[in-house]
Amino acid sequence: MENLVQSFYNWYKQTIRHPKYRWIIIGGTLIYLLSPIDIAPDFIPIIGWIDDAAVATLLAAELSQVFLSATTKRKKSTKNRPSPTQDANFRTIDIES
Repeated sequence: MENLVQSFYNWYKQTIRHPKYRWIIIGGTLIYLLSPIDIAPDFIPIIGWIDDAAVATLLAAELSQVFLSATTKRKKSTKNRPSPTQDANFRTIDIES
């Protein structure tokens, strides 16, 4: 059972980080959370909410990792970009008035 859960987690993580399939996984997760058909039905008071909480936590954790890596990548790309004072084509023009 642990291997099955770990396999699902690895698949979910890899798929949600792939830009082509990200929105499909997000939509499927939201449909699963809103649907009355679950692994453990929602009409069972505590047990029915545990699987929804686990899936919602998984979605939130993976989306935060996607946004964090995108933000880090964006900061690195702007950090490596030369500023206008470092640009080779930048020239200072002195004007006497």
